[in-house]
Order: sequence, then structure tokens, then C-alpha cells
Amino acid sequence: MKKMILSAAFIAAAMTATAQNPIVQTWFTSDPAPMVSGDRLYVYTGHDEDNADFFWMYEWRLYSTSDMVNWTDHGSPIDLSSFSWADDRAWAAQTIERNGKFYWYICAHSKLTNGMAVGVAVADSPTGPFKDALGKPLFDNGSWDNIDPTVMIDDDGQAWLFWGNPTINYGKLNADMLSFDGEVKQVNQTVEGFGAPNMKERQKDVKYKDNYTEGPWIMKRTFFPLDKKGRKAKKATGLYYLLYAAGGVPEHIAYSTAPSPEGPWTYRGEIMPLEDTKSFTNHCGVADFKGHSYFFYHTGKLPGGGGFGRSAAVEEFEYNADGSFPIIHHTDEGVKPIGTLNPFVRQEAETIAWSVGVKSESNAKTGVFISDIQNGDYIKVREVDFGDKQPKAFTVSAASALQGGKIEVRLDSLQGRQIALAEVPGTGGWEQWQQISAKITENVSGKHDIFFAFKGNKGAKLFNFDWWKFEE
Repeated sequence: MKKMILSAAFIAAAMTATAQNPIVQTWFTSDPAPMVSGDRLYVYTGHDEDNADFFWMYEWRLYSTSDMVNWTDHGSPIDLSSFSWADDRAWAAQTIERNGKFYWYICAHSKLTNGMAVGVAVADSPTGPFKDALGKPLFDNGSWDNIDPTVMIDDDGQAWLFWGNPTINYGKLNADMLSFDGEVKQVNQTVEGFGAPNMKERQKDVKYKDNYTEGPWIMKRTFFPLDKKGRKAKKATGLYYLLYAAGGVPEHIAYSTAPSPEGPWTYRGEIMPLEDTKSFTNHCGVADFKGHSYFFYHTGKLPGGGGFGRSAAVEEFEYNADGSFPIIHHTDEGVKPIGTLNPFVRQEAETIAWSVGVKSESNAKTGVFISDIQNGDYIKVREVDFGDKQPKAFTVSAASALQGGKIEVRLDSLQGRQIALAEVPGTGGWEQWQQISAKITENVSGKHDIFFAFKGNKGAKLFNFDWWKFEE
């Protein structure tokens, strides 16, 4: 696989202690849809193919975190082959949990009608295995508007599904999450509700304040508003939010609110304005996790990225007292850590805060592992907490069909103190795993960022990397 060539400026930025966006560097990851389950936040994404000249997308991918800075790659739990009726365009999707099951609503090109259609996969775990729940689309009327499904479950247990470009389609889901209760409807877009009327009603010579384009995100939030004197109301207010990509191309993120999922909707303004994100589209998702509010979106800012090579990013924010969104700007710094990593238990190599050069692969036996490692590549993990325990050894599981290579273990930067050197030999194959241990040569305590710097023959693939662990 052809390696990405990084500019010196980009490498310098990546090496800073605070750089966190995009959150995944091994693959392009578009249309992030966050979901919290237990003590982890999961982000379900699309996957733009490398070197694409259109939205060439054939699978969906999954990542999770417990600390918001180290992201574990769970591979591709579903792809187009998971749906017998689909043959192209694995575009934006969202997953939701209900009664211990996880429902992944996707859109794809339908063989049945030659349009886009909405489908649903189901699993007993947020990481799968997922399977097509119906064996057919959930909604398929031959229209190309059927993209970007978003789902929510209201306080009364009623689930709602929204989707569409340039229309906004919606329907009530039955308790099984696999069928509609009644007819699918369309939101009547108005100037008051979305900044512009429905696409067919817009006049070319009229400059509208905004317009819905695609990528809806439906959500509800209950809060206690403040009065003019700053006093918190005694009664909570429940408000429905529809966030969406707006303005045509290029897109910004705007939103509307309503007292009910069926409206009436009121346009509230921009959330993420047009900025130099290197992507002419945007797609957002919102999640509250461990007392923090997070806004996910995508940019084209990875090397080789752009409008057809997009990458998930995240910012932390606080709602305004009246329940409105603040203006959120994209950053390279991303968010602060809200947890630590334990170095004395097995950690997967695909749990990464930042990486340069490497890719991930998976198989049925090993699961996900890191591959395409070459001289000069590296992986960073953050907030590794040794406490007051002095590690004695560093152990990795690696495999190489050639001569192998070395892993320099360094503290806090690529030029930081080297505390171990693991020498990976040829193991007889790229998936012939062998455990290699190295002595710790420096005293270590407290919290550190750990850099795994890969060294070996220039231009050659060195080895694959499955997991690591420090020994007490």
C-alpha cells in the first residue's frame, strides 16, 4: 500500500502534546455518529476510500473510547455485503441502543429500485456482530433522497427516524425498531423553520438566510432555563433539536428546534460556520459523556484528504442557559482527556491517540491489529498512568514475514527519554504472532504520553503489531 507523504509542518503539528483532531489517522472516517453505552463512547463512521474522486464508500467502521483521547479501532462490523439488497454507496449511518440490542440504521444504493434506501442491522453488543435485521430495506421508494438516517428514542419510549436530502423525511418506529407506525411523512421546510422553503419552492433571485441540505441529527434535551435575573426555572423544559448540514455546497452546520418531533420547527442559526476544514461537506453528531458535551463532525485535514477523503473530529462545548448551541469552531487540538490508560494490563495496538504512517487490518482469529508499519512511523497513546509502580519489562505481540524491526518506547515525545527497545525478529509470517519482551532501562512513574517509534529497513514493511503491556 502506498504510504502517505507528510509535510514537515504536519508532522510537527502531529507531534505536539495537544493535537487530537482528526481522531483517527489510519483510515478516512466520515459522518461520525456518537453513541454512549456503559462507560464507553462509540463512534460509528463511514469510510472514504483512499485516493477517491467521489464518495466511494463500501463499509462502515467503528471506534470507541473511555477517555476521549485514546480511540480503539473495532474494524468494520458491517459493509455492503451485509445487506443482500445493497450494491454501492455505504453512506452516513447512526446506531442506537434499545432493550439491550443495538440498531444500526444505514443507507445504501438499492438493487431493488435503483435508488437510495434505508436499512437496519442489529446486534447484541455495540461492537457486533451485526446482521441485516430484515433482509430487505426498511424504506425504499426508488428515490435518491433516502440518505443519512438519524434516530432518537423519546422519554415516552417512542422512537423516531429522520433522513433525507434535500427533503426531510421522518416516521415513528414501532417498539421492534424494525417497522414504521403509520406513514412516513415529510417536514414542510419554511423560512421560519429552516431559513428557506422546500427546495422546489426556492426562488433563484431570493437570498435566504439559510437552508437545510442533508445530514440530519435528531435529538432531545431537557434543561432548566434561566430567567432574566439568572435564576433557574423550577420546571424543566424539553426541546427537540434537528441539526443538519446547511447552505448547499460548501456546507456549514445549523439547527432548528421544536416542541415536538413533528414541529413546528424554528430556525435557530449556525453551530459550526464555514471554515477552512478542507472538506466541502460536513456531518455532525452530539453526545453527552461523563458529564461533558461533545460535538462530532468531519474535516478533510489528514494528508491525502479533502472533500472525498474526510476524517472524524470532535470538540467539547457547553450549552447556553436557554438551551441553544454556542458557535463551535473546528480545532486541531480537539478535546482534553477525561481518563487514564493502565499500562499494566494488555492494551491493543489499535488503541491510538495519534499515529503517522500505519494502517489497521483485521481477521477472524486475531481481530484488529496494526499493519503497514515502516521505518519512521509511530503511534502515540496518551495519559498512560504508571502511578508509583516501576515497570520491569515491556512486552509486545508482533509478527513479521521479513526481517522485522525495532520499537523504541519513548516518554512524552518522539525525542523523549527512551525507556525500552523491543527488537522484533522475523516470525515466519505476517500473522505468525510472537511475544517479545524488553527490559525497562529508565525509571518511570506517574502519567506520560507513550510514543512507539518504529525503526528498520527503509522502504520495507517491517512487522504487524497486535498488543502491548508493561510488566510490574
